[in-house]
Amino acid sequence: MSEPNEATWLTQEAYDRLADELEYLVTVARGDIAKRIQEAREEGDLKENGGYHAAKEEQGKIEARLNRIEEILSTAQVGQAPKAHGVVEQGLVITVNLNGTEKKFLLGSAEINDDSVEVYSPDSPIGSAILGRKVGEELDVFLPNGKSISVKILGVANA
Repeated sequence: MSEPNEATWLTQEAYDRLADELEYLVTVARGDIAKRIQEAREEGDLKENGGYHAAKEEQGKIEARLNRIEEILSTAQVGQAPKAHGVVEQGLVITVNLNGTEKKFLLGSAEINDDSVEVYSPDSPIGSAILGRKVGEELDVFLPNGKSISVKILGVANA
């Protein structure tokens, strides 16, 4: 997850999609789940009420998603990606060599959801390790599973 107040680059399309989802969660989903919880409460004993517990769990997921979207939108930089100038930044297509295999991806929020290219989060192990690095740099990135991967930055380009 991004540091507080750290900008998240988004396309206008991704920003609009998130804003629409936020509006739906606030205006429709919250009310629907509150109604389901109330109906389940009226069924009686809450200890053995599967519908109540399922609805409460769903309510938690809705609230978590709502909070995440609010966080993203509050720090979003919307519009054109930065111009490629040899340094890895959010919004650029990065070409790397990962343990001998060439890979190309867009560095940005998973919320971009671009079908034309894979998207790596700047918070991912690889994304955070290469952010701010220059073309030609080589480094070893340690993964959550305890293994490491060799990364060489081959290029940066506009999306």
